Amino acid sequence: MFKSPYTGKIKIFSDGADRQSMLEMAKNPLIKGITTNPSLMKKAGVKDYRVYCKEMLGLITDKPISFEVLADDLNEMKKQALEIASWADNVYVKIPILTTDGKYTSSLIKELSHSKVKLNVTGITTFAEILESCEALKGGAPSIISVFAGRIADTGRDPLPLMHAAYEACNSIDKNIELLWASTREAFNIVQAEQIGCHIITAPPEVIKKLPGFNKD
Repeated sequence: MFKSPYTGKIKIFSDGADRQSMLEMAKNPLIKGITTNPSLMKKAGVKDYRVYCKEMLGLITDKPISFEVLADDLNEMKKQALEIASWADNVYVKIPILTTDGKYTSSLIKELSHSKVKLNVTGITTFAEILESCEALKGGAPSIISVFAGRIADTGRDPLPLMHAAYEACNSIDKNIELLWASTREAFNIVQAEQIGCHIITAPPEVIKKLPGFNKD
């Protein structure tokens, strides 16, 4: 039988916003952290963002959780980021690398990271965005860059070369920056991410639940 090369070295985060699922995943020893985003929360029926985030942080205290700012303006992003960071020690603040009009948020990322705010820079799909993120995070607080491998694959391109380049960039610029494989589409992405050297992969619960099937016919 062909044996999967998966070794379990990569950290697996659960991506979602359903309350019951988040709590279930947080209790799973395989799961090392939680990610979510405003779209997933809306889909899950969350009415009050602040109340929900604080509730989940009160229930999940031993694993990192990433919550995203809602604003698109840099000044408002900063206010929201500082507030989110104040909610708990295990929170990472998600900041998109670009605003909706295509402007880099790297100046804010640098300011926050060097103010000891742990960040998860999200929405990354190009090498230029990887470098912009890493340079902004260099020398700052422990941080994550989320590269959307699945979104890249959805455009008909192989994401692996970019993920390799992202790993090299993180490794050479600042070893406190962790590379996260985002927009996971299938269980085999976990194997791919681990082989590249990604520190983390975040996946929806329905993908994570396929892990026990590795190395079975």
